[in-house]
Amino acid sequence: MSVVHFAIIDDHPLFREALLSTVHVAFPDAQVDEADSLTSACDMLARSDAIDLILLDLSMQGVTGFDGLIQIRGRFPRVPILVVSGLDDAQIVHEAMRCGAAGFVPKASGKALLTEAITEVLGGGVFLPKEYRRTQTARPSRAGADMLDRLKTLTPAQMRVLSLVKRGKLNKQIAYELNVGESTVKAHISEIMRKLGVASRTQAVIETSALDFDVILSGPAKVD
Repeated sequence: MSVVHFAIIDDHPLFREALLSTVHVAFPDAQVDEADSLTSACDMLARSDAIDLILLDLSMQGVTGFDGLIQIRGRFPRVPILVVSGLDDAQIVHEAMRCGAAGFVPKASGKALLTEAITEVLGGGVFLPKEYRRTQTARPSRAGADMLDRLKTLTPAQMRVLSLVKRGKLNKQIAYELNVGESTVKAHISEIMRKLGVASRTQAVIETSALDFDVILSGPAKVD
């Protein structure tokens, strides 16, 4: 049997260590790569074509809502993603699955459940703890499937620009952070607006904010 290759993406070192321990207990010979940010994760994944499973935290510094999951799903569509998150509201679980996750496990879960989830997803299945399985039929969030489909058409560079726009960055600041010219940023924003079907950057932020955790948690679309 070939060695299983995992990627753990979480900005909390203690939790990365806990995940690493769980993985090595269940798969003693596994190869595990780690990343503490979305940028380093994408660089790591781009360097390897042998990753079998990604273990991803949704809430990392510099990542808004489901932007990290959507970006990784878009850039590396063949690698299954198991979300391991401290945000375990039923609607967030539902949205994560709708954004392309192959499974979801709350961080508070024990090693046995995490091992079960990993085994299920590695085998080509989809995993949700029993108490969350009903979220698969939960009502869609205000973003709707249409906006999610539009987000999936954005390139990785456009997703990075949109993420910074949503954090209130100006074009000059975005250009500095991404090490590109302001004209490139303006071109990306124009293309983002076209793909999302919006008339302004403000409207783009408003329309996509429905996939942000604070909006989901304050919204009415909950599972009883």
